[in-house]
Amino acid sequence: MISYAPLYETLKKKNISTYKLIKEYNISRGLLDRLRHNKPISTVTLNDLCTILDCKVEDILVFIKD
Repeated sequence: MISYAPLYETLKKKNISTYKLIKEYNISRGLLDRLRHNKPISTVTLNDLCTILDCKVEDILVFIKD
């Protein structure tokens, strides 16, 4: 299972709110809902988040073996 829990820690460290992601970076509320519920996202979206947050993939997601 992929968990996006590290994303929220990274957002906090970078001082970026989900509101700022929506308003300044045009991240949709639907995408944020997908992340919140650990639903699949595309690698393009993952790339966009890494670019916005200036971070590595492991700062956004973690793989948890079932």
